[in-house]
Amino acid sequence: MRKCSIAKQDLIFLEIAKSKSLYMPVDTAEGKAKYQKWQPGKAYSNALTTVKSPKEFFFPQTEEMMSFKTAGKTIEIVDTRSETEDFVVFGVRACDAKSFDILDRVFLTDPVDSFYAARREHGVIVTMACTRPSETCFCGTFDIDAADPAGDVTTWKTEDSLYFRANTEKGEGFMASIESLTEECDCTAVEAQQAKTREIMKKLPLANVKADAFGGGKTKQYFDDPAWASLSESCLGCGTCTFVCPTCQCYDIKDFNTGRGVIRFRCWDSCMYSDFTLMAHGNNRNSQKERFRQRFMHKLVYYPENNDGIFGCVGCGRCLKGCPISMNIVKVMKTLGGDK
Repeated sequence: MRKCSIAKQDLIFLEIAKSKSLYMPVDTAEGKAKYQKWQPGKAYSNALTTVKSPKEFFFPQTEEMMSFKTAGKTIEIVDTRSETEDFVVFGVRACDAKSFDILDRVFLTDPVDSFYAARREHGVIVTMACTRPSETCFCGTFDIDAADPAGDVTTWKTEDSLYFRANTEKGEGFMASIESLTEECDCTAVEAQQAKTREIMKKLPLANVKADAFGGGKTKQYFDDPAWASLSESCLGCGTCTFVCPTCQCYDIKDFNTGRGVIRFRCWDSCMYSDFTLMAHGNNRNSQKERFRQRFMHKLVYYPENNDGIFGCVGCGRCLKGCPISMNIVKVMKTLGGDK
């Protein structure tokens, strides 16, 4: 483990930015945090989470895939991709770091999504341990340790120092780039901070939320549960929960005629929308109840069924904060799981 003083924080950022693009949470005028490219004068935000998750670095909200040029009956397919930049995403929380594992199982399983894979190859994830978890946090439900996040490098921030620990080969390369600005240290201060954070996590309102009642093989048990009707009754179908979720991976592919050719792009989509997967014959989920059920069954049953029991939720709490009618996965779990 190595450390540097907080006074050297910007020097660390400057050194990283010499060889890679550096992105980190930055406070906005609205009092929220979002990821921005670092440059001198931009301050790292101490906000617990960003409004949108860092999944966008690997799975962008909108992404051009290719273009087509036509001349008579001849169609030319143009690969519009450019070389992916080497970049560092700094300050990723434990819940968001876990979300990359969930997305990897979707996009890096055969057939591999080459767009996603290229970004994963070029990106370095530097996580930041939590010290002030929110009342909407429940990452512990999914065995995520907010005090010891994964990633290529794990970072802890105290009042006077930044502590770094490399976890992967990429992480070792990152640490080598800032070695002159850091020094070897013991982990006493880190262990003390971890203990405090874990005690806070135990006292949070959602600390006792359990996912034990869910998982693979539970489709028959939950699919026709009458509770879906009441749970979905007030859902607006706005899709807010899916767009702030770090693990949602639905997308649509569209062609746009520019007048000089056709651009094919993909963009995030939501299973909560009435026209999601709309086909010529219609939609196979025609009611809001069916669409609502699909979202939560996927997180709690379908995904773990196909991914070694791993749930499709990381307990970040963004959907709890964002839903305009205060409906969320915790209420679904408590209702269906028997905690009425």
